[in-house]
Amino acid sequence: MVVKALPMIISHKHKFIFIKTVKTAGTSLEVFLSQHCGPDDVLTPFVPPIEGHQPRNYEGSGNPISEILRIPFGPRSAWRCLRARRERFYNHMPAWLIQLRVPSAVWNSYFKFCVERNPWDKVLSHYQMHTYRQGGTLSLDQYFARGKFPINYPRYTDPSGSRIIVNRVVRYENLIDELAEIFARLNVPFAGNLGARKKAHFRTDRTPYQLVLSPKQRQIVERVFAREIQLHGYRFEQGPNAGPTPKS
Repeated sequence: MVVKALPMIISHKHKFIFIKTVKTAGTSLEVFLSQHCGPDDVLTPFVPPIEGHQPRNYEGSGNPISEILRIPFGPRSAWRCLRARRERFYNHMPAWLIQLRVPSAVWNSYFKFCVERNPWDKVLSHYQMHTYRQGGTLSLDQYFARGKFPINYPRYTDPSGSRIIVNRVVRYENLIDELAEIFARLNVPFAGNLGARKKAHFRTDRTPYQLVLSPKQRQIVERVFAREIQLHGYRFEQGPNAGPTPKS
């Protein structure tokens, strides 16, 4: 099954907003969270649908003119986003736009979180997903030549990409421990796992990225993901299961 959409959740029951990112176990986390949401919560749909996830309360429309006026100094990319999508809540929706479309009391009081991952490890996982979908015919050099990478920071920063606006960016490298802490805070029942990883079968080769990526590919990732590296302090020498201690 190919999951093309990146849903999001606003849970009034547990008072959180979850912004999904790419190649960070987001599908498994989304399905897990949806099982604990209430009837009034907002869940945008997966495309194609996934069993156990029931979308609801996402319909409606936004007012792009009033929203543009609220970010008069925002970048053109933000204005294009507002003009292109009129739905009230939709897949791929960045945190800054959710902030514009929910009451300020909700944004200010709900716990907002997402997940991020070491960019070199994330790129390798992204490549393996794409080569799996193409029957193993996509080489790593071909993947890099495409120039389409899993960049996540615009989803959890302000419109300029300069400031993180969610309460917590969970480290994929420490996923279960950090989620346990968050779920305890939100009163979400959690037994220490998310169930079967929805797309874990894509990555059958677990060779560390340091042994797979060439010096040139390493430098491309460092350049393309410079903002994420700056925001989170990732280093190439770190293993995929290590990262700086996150801040709440």
